[in-house]
Amino acid sequence: ITSIAGNAIDTAAPQVETETLAPTTTAASDSSKVQIGHEPVRHKVERGETAFTIARLYNVTPRALADWNGLGNEFTIRENQILLIPPAQPAAPTVSTRPIARTTGAAATTAPGQGSPTPTPPSASKALPKEDTKKTVAKPASPDLGKTQTTAASSKMGYPVDGKLIRAYSKGKNNGIDLSASAGSPVKAAANGTVAAITTDADNVKIIVIRHPENIMTVYYNVDNVVVAKGTAVKRGQKIAVIPSKDTYVHFEVRKGFESVDPMPYLK
Repeated sequence: ITSIAGNAIDTAAPQVETETLAPTTTAASDSSKVQIGHEPVRHKVERGETAFTIARLYNVTPRALADWNGLGNEFTIRENQILLIPPAQPAAPTVSTRPIARTTGAAATTAPGQGSPTPTPPSASKALPKEDTKKTVAKPASPDLGKTQTTAASSKMGYPVDGKLIRAYSKGKNNGIDLSASAGSPVKAAANGTVAAITTDADNVKIIVIRHPENIMTVYYNVDNVVVAKGTAVKRGQKIAVIPSKDTYVHFEVRKGFESVDPMPYLK
């Protein structure tokens, strides 16, 4: 969900600054942004970019990008960071909203003219630093998942559906909240804003992204019968879609820039 939402928002084509190493004897690629030899390209991170958008830009997997640059489990990058772009495979896998599976073993040697195998990333010889698992993290109060959610008039946002909270926010695990409702129930805009993107994931699940003031965005995942278009100005409580007949819930996210935040403070 995080990668799809990020990719949908990035349709405005972010400006990318790259710094290419000296050319090699390998034949040039048809695309200036795809490297198929053993010399990696260097990419300078621009504001608003994520590991997922950069991986898609160079036709590589986010996992390969993370391994080559020693990124953490959440693929965290920073502005002006220089990333090494691993050589792309002839057919890079499509980025999915599902958790990225780790692959094992090395690619088999290919015949001449069939492309080059991905070299061993630097992190294979130098292990990533161990995370401090002894840090004490304050545990948030558990919400009443069986309670039908209602919104106070003074809240910054309204609930996208009149339903029950079935899954709470958990940073890195569930970057939003899941709300169940009966099939056909209206999905409403949480606040005034403009429709920034309407897209689908690899499983053909529809996603709507709405941009709000102060660099806030809301994401509505698993909707059907969308009744707005990209660029449409919407009001809080306006119907934008409905709950589908299959998997009768909506996944709702609040993002500040590209970072997910707990939606509950906005809804109280």
